[in-house]
Amino acid sequence: MPTTHDPHEPHDPRAVPTGDADGDAGRNGAATTAGATAGAVPPEVSITVCPDGPLLVRGPVVVAGADGRPLEQRRRTMALCRCGATGIAPFCDGSHKVVRTGR
Repeated sequence: MPTTHDPHEPHDPRAVPTGDADGDAGRNGAATTAGATAGAVPPEVSITVCPDGPLLVRGPVVVAGADGRPLEQRRRTMALCRCGATGIAPFCDGSHKVVRTGR
């Protein structure tokens, strides 16, 4: 049975959500805040999918690069690229607008 994240303990951003007792991590494999499991997104963090745009991540999170080192963050809200066309990966630079419209 999965355990819940203790809000008094530091959150490890590299932790993998364990899902529910049936091994299901959610419809899209994403962690949810309701009934959070070990390694899941803490309740004070929200992730919003923008239609045809980035993921907006709000709250105290650490984004790690491929080498595992934390990336510099200047804002409490981040826009993470989903289209792959950004020039400042993993952050969004608005390139999805060009990709979507072809202009």
